[in-house]
Amino acid sequence: MNPLIISAHKRPIELKKIGKLPIAMRALTNYLRLKDAYEDQRTGEDPDRAPSIWRSMYRAFGRPILLSSTFRYLADLLGFAGPLCIYGIVRNLGDNNNNTSANKNTDNHFRVYFMDTTELLENSYVLSILLFLALVLQRTFLQASYYVTIETGINLRGALLAMIYNKILRLSTSNMSMGEMTLGQINNLVAIETNQLMWFLFLCPNLWAMPVQIVMGVILLYNFLSWSALVGASVIVLLAPVQYLIATKLAETQKSALEHSTDRLKQTTEILKGIKLLKLYAWEDIFCDSVEQTRGKELTSLRTFAFYTSMSIFMNAAIPIAAVLATFGVHHFLTSSIPSPSQAFAALALFHILVTPLFLLSTVVRFAVKALVSVQKLGEFLQSDEIGDDSWRNGDISVSLDVGKKHLGMTKAINRKQPMRYQMDNYEQPSRRAMRPIETEDVAVKVSSGSFTWGNNQLTLSDISIRIPTGQLTMIVGQVGCGKSSLLLAMLGEMQAIDGRVFWSNKNRNSVAYAAQKSWLLNATVEDNITFGSPFNKQRYKAVIDACSLQPDIDLLPFGDQTEIGERGINLSGGQRQRICVARALYQNTNIVFLDDPFSALDIHLSDHLMQEGILKFLQDDKRTVVLVTHKLQYLIHADWIIAMKDGSVLREGTLKDIQTHDTELYDHWKTLMNRQDQELEKDIQQDSQTTLERKTLRRAFYSREPKNQMDDEDEEEEEEEEDDDNFSTTTSRRSKIPWKMCGCYLSSGGFFMVFLMVSSKLLKHSVIVAIDYCLALWTSTNKTKANLQTAANQTPAFLQNWTAANQTPAFLQNWTAANQTPAFLQNWSDSINSTDVSPQPEQNVYYLHVFFVLCAAGITLCLITSLSVEFLGLSAATNLHHNLLNKIIHAPIRFFDVTPLGQILNRFSADTNIIDQHIPPTLESLTRSTLLCLSAIGVMASITPIFLVPLVPLAVAFYFIQKYFRVASKDLQDLDDSTQLPLLCHFSETAEGLTTIRAFRHEARFKQRMLELTDTNNTAYLFLSAANRWLEVRTDYLGAVIVLTVAVASIWTCQNDAKGLVGLGLTYALTITNYLNWVVRNLADLEVQMAAVKKVNSFLGTESENYEGSMDASQVPENWPHDGEIKIHDLCVRYDPMLKPVLKHVNAYIKPGQKVGICGRTGSGKSSLSLAFFNMVDIFEGRIVIDGIDICKLPLQTLRSRLSIILQDPVLFSGSIRFNLDPERMCTDDRLWEALEIAQLKNLVKSLPGGLDAVVTEGGENFSVGQRQLFCLARAFVRKSSILIMDEATASIDMATENILQKVVMTAFADRTVVTIAHRVSSILDAEQVLVFSSGILVESDSGPNLLAQEESLFGVLVRTHK
Repeated sequence: MNPLIISAHKRPIELKKIGKLPIAMRALTNYLRLKDAYEDQRTGEDPDRAPSIWRSMYRAFGRPILLSSTFRYLADLLGFAGPLCIYGIVRNLGDNNNNTSANKNTDNHFRVYFMDTTELLENSYVLSILLFLALVLQRTFLQASYYVTIETGINLRGALLAMIYNKILRLSTSNMSMGEMTLGQINNLVAIETNQLMWFLFLCPNLWAMPVQIVMGVILLYNFLSWSALVGASVIVLLAPVQYLIATKLAETQKSALEHSTDRLKQTTEILKGIKLLKLYAWEDIFCDSVEQTRGKELTSLRTFAFYTSMSIFMNAAIPIAAVLATFGVHHFLTSSIPSPSQAFAALALFHILVTPLFLLSTVVRFAVKALVSVQKLGEFLQSDEIGDDSWRNGDISVSLDVGKKHLGMTKAINRKQPMRYQMDNYEQPSRRAMRPIETEDVAVKVSSGSFTWGNNQLTLSDISIRIPTGQLTMIVGQVGCGKSSLLLAMLGEMQAIDGRVFWSNKNRNSVAYAAQKSWLLNATVEDNITFGSPFNKQRYKAVIDACSLQPDIDLLPFGDQTEIGERGINLSGGQRQRICVARALYQNTNIVFLDDPFSALDIHLSDHLMQEGILKFLQDDKRTVVLVTHKLQYLIHADWIIAMKDGSVLREGTLKDIQTHDTELYDHWKTLMNRQDQELEKDIQQDSQTTLERKTLRRAFYSREPKNQMDDEDEEEEEEEEDDDNFSTTTSRRSKIPWKMCGCYLSSGGFFMVFLMVSSKLLKHSVIVAIDYCLALWTSTNKTKANLQTAANQTPAFLQNWTAANQTPAFLQNWTAANQTPAFLQNWSDSINSTDVSPQPEQNVYYLHVFFVLCAAGITLCLITSLSVEFLGLSAATNLHHNLLNKIIHAPIRFFDVTPLGQILNRFSADTNIIDQHIPPTLESLTRSTLLCLSAIGVMASITPIFLVPLVPLAVAFYFIQKYFRVASKDLQDLDDSTQLPLLCHFSETAEGLTTIRAFRHEARFKQRMLELTDTNNTAYLFLSAANRWLEVRTDYLGAVIVLTVAVASIWTCQNDAKGLVGLGLTYALTITNYLNWVVRNLADLEVQMAAVKKVNSFLGTESENYEGSMDASQVPENWPHDGEIKIHDLCVRYDPMLKPVLKHVNAYIKPGQKVGICGRTGSGKSSLSLAFFNMVDIFEGRIVIDGIDICKLPLQTLRSRLSIILQDPVLFSGSIRFNLDPERMCTDDRLWEALEIAQLKNLVKSLPGGLDAVVTEGGENFSVGQRQLFCLARAFVRKSSILIMDEATASIDMATENILQKVVMTAFADRTVVTIAHRVSSILDAEQVLVFSSGILVESDSGPNLLAQEESLFGVLVRTHK
């Protein structure tokens, strides 16, 4: 690890540098181990019994867990050496010199001095070296135990992921489609359940190590302090269930907080997607408030969460104090004395040891419960239905069993791209036997009397007997829902066959190129999506791209066909996605191509092109067998064979001629439908096609993104400040800085009072804790005198004595009898006469007890205050940061949303807000606590033995470098872990979505291979992250051991006899420091990673807001403005950003009140920019727009935008009710809403819905068709009775008939108002009273429509002619 961690300081760690996992740790190896253990449990007698996952896990991974537990036991037992050595050292302090000189005379043989074991163990120097060795060994064993469990946990996770993936590939399609297995469940299995099991394995050794540790600790305590120790221990034990209760409460509140945060995110996403509409209608504040409301609920849950977390922290800190108080208080009452310093501090050290397992216990139990649930879910998943045992998967099924299965030849084309490295498939699938040819070669696929179901016992397809001729084009037609797609899937073996058979001719069932109806893309480049694992052939690739007319779309993408698309990539429209899927099917070199309704998302031009170039030319030239499902009946003339379906069975099969002669009725029905489609075709050609629209959207997305790319998430880490000349030093200094600035920003968001409270209470608490221990030291030291101790020292060491005594009479009886001879305080009294020291009176004892009690009570109270103050500081910071972020973003200019990707903004509201809400406060608490503990420990040790400061300097330097190097490496490895996890999760979800496609293509092996690689990559990153933590812990632990050794030696060397208590205090603190050093560094590293979230949120807080004020006051604007609707445009120049070129140049126009105006021009001529200028959404840097005598730039934005109406090109609906979508401000009466719906032709539709106006609208209005959504948007504009209406290409997604109705409605309903229509289809503005024609931002023509048409050379005339 050393070279890796040191090199990380110079340049970031990359995966290449780390290397690959050893074979024993790869997912495949472990998968085979787990699978063997799982399958071995299936017995002949009871084959249906589900194998136990627990047993399989034990068989596969039991050994390393046992090894780890052994290490753990050794470490725990060595842990008790600390308190025992402290006991010995403090007890024998100052006696060594006297002893040795006295004994030297007796045992001097050959001038060599021999020492017996007892004496050896009485020597404080020997004891301190033993203590050092014990610590080093204990820490080594502990880290070894951790490392082994983590490695095993990683192996288990890899094996489980491979197991789940294999199962996914064999899941029956009905499971997915019938909703028994949702994508969400599969994602949960992968992301949550496997991790739960991995974590459980990490904590597993604790389950059996803790009870031993607790029992040992209690026995030793009892030995030191008899009965009173048991009281202290019982305090700890009794409060453990409370901890468990708090832990379960925490889990519950976290769940409810998660639900609210999901709602909040959904709302935020809707707002960001519809931000343009919200700004144009001046509704941003209404929606902002609704998010704030949900955030309020979330904060309530977070408040409860913070309270329980602080309770948990409080218990952690307060229990040891309470236990110590109870122990010494009871001891005082029982014996009227207090223990010696050696006993007191050994007991104190033991309490520190005991507290840890008792707290961990609640965590471990919680994880064990979660693991049980996870295993149950996994078991259910692994037992769920699989796709039929197809002969082509197992190859050894006899023909008699072969009901409805596929026959196939040996498949060589599993993976054409790479030779199988470690062939997972060979393990899975026995070799496929060549089937005997069943049919004559001219039939590719034949189904004979087949009945198929999706698994719910209802037949989807019944009595199917069809044949697909080889090398010909077969079309399957029929109404929606008659089973066309199901027929394709039945042939592919995706459905359950109840009866009948599917036969494939030998050479055909290598693989089928299949394009599903719902397009499915990989998260990969466009090229990878099309080649799909086949070798790249440039000529073929080019032909396919042309056939699917993808070139214009590819040209728009920023990196051409190397652009990443899919979930994480650029979002393509439906038509673009579908054409890529069809291109994939065309590109594959397979004999059979199944196309399921490839034209559904395409407009008429593209459909024709695809039919002619792609299907008829490209596929038929190759003599490939094509099966095409379609609704476009005009293509039937091209079909060689037609299968007509109705209600799940075949209505007719044959050529078009056969059907014409034998079934005239059906043929006539088709003819009428074809005529209707032809009319649509004419209408379709008139409009600017849908594709152009899609391309336009894509172009706009990039056009607005080019300048000052804010896409880089990392915000250019202040690198500009440093010069490039000294490259190495720049990176080093840049990468090891702690983000103090961000911490300051975070704390200031929390509020001054909370910060003050936190800092002061923390400092006070730690001072009080030191005072408690100091008081204990003084109290115990005053109790014993020199004389008393000397007599004791001449016998055997106390802990050995107790031990031997315990074998004869129980120690407490012995103590009791001792106490009965002479009361301890009288004895002290008599001793003190002989010595110079004055022993405490009983009153003094009581005085100390009272002080001790008061200090403990103060300590416990302060623990409560600090834990609450940190959590609530975090909460108030989170509240303020989210509030400011939301307001900034919602009021940002529209340009910000064009430039910043939606995903990036959403990340601030999801991942980053979550870190600020839930992760920073506990890290901050832990960091301040461990730092202050270390500092107070160093302070105490230095005050007791000042000489300790000398070795402290080199130790501090070593510590500084360890933390510096670790922090950098840890951050890199953390990033690697995160960045390798995402592709893995995406791979799982995209496999589950595209199951049918993957299985049809026969690409299971390639996908398994990819999954294994992704799992191994992620496991590598995770393994190195854990190894880096071990690296740090071993080093800080050894440093801690050295500190203990130096403190022990220094105190023995310099200590006076009366300061025994103080030496005990110093040593106890030295022991605790070893635990806290590595926490300081790890918390620091975590905080650094988490502060990145604050930094990202902060970078958005600097966004400029729109100027909402305006130079006029809202009260100066007349109530009914704009009353006439007169618009004067004077020398108008508009740009999107001061950095960009103007999009409108010196436009002058005059629109009379009530005039109907059309605006047209080619794509990119500035039509839409003008509509935005009316609302002051773009930068008007010259000229002005005057509406009814008021310059719009002077108006407050809220006033201006709330007084105009606009209908946008993309229909936007929000989830909620219909009423909310029409009138979110709740200003209108129901009658007015019904009137608007009637005008928009929606009244009957809304009346038929349950709830009428309060009927539900789902997210994005998905429960209405696109046309209906557009009509709702029209109704929304009618509700706002403004005298100016702007329609921005608003009729693009409505069919001709509805559009004609609308045109009439607009003319009547808006007869007296000004209507400005921005036209896509020039035909819609032919009769306009005034037409403005734009070309590249300049107004070139302005006159009435008929006049412009009359001019021969007019651009308007050209546009009308080309569009017809």
